[in-house]
Amino acid sequence: MEFLVSDRFGGLCISLGTGMISFLITWYLIPELSHLFLSANLAGKDLNKRLNDYRVPEGVGVIAGAIYLVCLFCMIPFYVLHSKDDASSTMLTNLSLYLSALLSICCMILLGFTDDVLNLRWRHKLVLPTIASLPILMVYYVTYGNTNIVMPFPVPQLFNVNVFDLGILYYVYMGMLAVFCTNAINILAGVNGVECGQSIVIAISVLLNSLLNLNSECWNEHMFSLYLVCPFIGVSSAVLYYNWYPSKVFVGDTFCYFAGMTFAALGILGHFSKTMLMFFIPQIFNFVLSVPQLFHFIPCPRHRLPRLHSTEDKLVMSTVKFKYSDLGILGRVFLYLLPILGLSKITVEDEHITMTNLTILNVILKVVGDTHEQTLTVYLLLLQVFCSMVAFLIRYQLVHLFYDE
Repeated sequence: MEFLVSDRFGGLCISLGTGMISFLITWYLIPELSHLFLSANLAGKDLNKRLNDYRVPEGVGVIAGAIYLVCLFCMIPFYVLHSKDDASSTMLTNLSLYLSALLSICCMILLGFTDDVLNLRWRHKLVLPTIASLPILMVYYVTYGNTNIVMPFPVPQLFNVNVFDLGILYYVYMGMLAVFCTNAINILAGVNGVECGQSIVIAISVLLNSLLNLNSECWNEHMFSLYLVCPFIGVSSAVLYYNWYPSKVFVGDTFCYFAGMTFAALGILGHFSKTMLMFFIPQIFNFVLSVPQLFHFIPCPRHRLPRLHSTEDKLVMSTVKFKYSDLGILGRVFLYLLPILGLSKITVEDEHITMTNLTILNVILKVVGDTHEQTLTVYLLLLQVFCSMVAFLIRYQLVHLFYDE
């Protein structure tokens, strides 16, 4: 037992050390390489600034992704050697899990950078994460293959069923988890520091969850989580330093896909996908709220981010304008319900309707009023922290109300 504890402590030290190294390397390289993005015309304007005639390097998330991959490649010997005294089958399992996560994350970094360069359509953004998640799903099938779920109270008492086998539906669920994670961060974006900030809060939540379970029976899965999440926190923190208001770089879709697939790999291969989803409570709310526009029941503009009130240097709720006659039945239902629920503000002028865009950022602005861009980011991150605290409360306290030990 003492050896196991020391072995875990050594793995933890290696993970934390690699996280610090990845931060320093990323922090140094971003300003050194930013001019390459400007030279390649990978740049954009910051729409929420009074003076936005300067170009900001875009797609810089690829630097963080590349450094992350290099760090994880260098950690392969340490990760394998920490189980050197276990059975050879365990070593092969650990290695296959690690390499499959690397492959899927690498694929999403490539696809994300492709999106930044070629500006892919939304239907491609749904298909590509599914394909990139195949290595994870196949390794899960070969190494674990467990598709059973434990039924919560009161199902066992009512139907005498404690465990239910989902079969192939479990793999469909995990594939959808990968698609959701990669796109959930991508649609909650557009304000300086939001993409990186929310990812760091989720990653720290994963780190704490793994530390709490490091002495449990499933410590090996959580050690795997630590090896992946610590370098991620390192590179993301360095990116946030330059992406914080006023942003010197834009992370692009590359970072969103990279972060999303990292979380999907952690949740699936670390066997805490339900806990991972609870860390995504704000993203789930934002996705559900965005459904009417994402599926075009209500018109969806290209940019839904809050807009700048130039005279006061504050962000206000962005809007979309359309005719009532252009809406279908479902669109009219959403138009009726959303103001009642306090999720949108609507004004009517003759035949035209002006409606605030359906995003969590607009909901925050509706509650707190017009506010500075940096303050809006802080509000969102505080909400993310609060939701993570709720997730821990559910996971470690309220769960006993529905599941037996």
